[in-house]
Amino acid sequence: MRKIKTGDEVMVITGKDKGKRGKVIRIAANDRVVVENINLVKKHVRPNPQRGVEGGILDREMPLHVSNVAVFNLESGKADRVGFKMLEDGQKVRIFKSTQEVIDV
Repeated sequence: MRKIKTGDEVMVITGKDKGKRGKVIRIAANDRVVVENINLVKKHVRPNPQRGVEGGILDREMPLHVSNVAVFNLESGKADRVGFKMLEDGQKVRIFKSTQEVIDV
């Protein structure tokens, strides 16, 4: 089980986009995540009429390392660390470290 999953609301805690929030679009290889509208770069794209791809300069989201983002806690309004807890029925769930509240069931 991963501490950060697709669809989580995360906050960037270091780097050029520090303090920005976004939703995790996908989990990339080597412990990297792609976050919506975060870490945007200019990508030069060559046109390909057979695939219907227009050329030009596009803004594209690039992966961030997992250590540079933290799950956003709506109650406290801050980024929070994530831990794991076993419920009575034997199910493993993610919790916020500060409040011990379950993130998802």
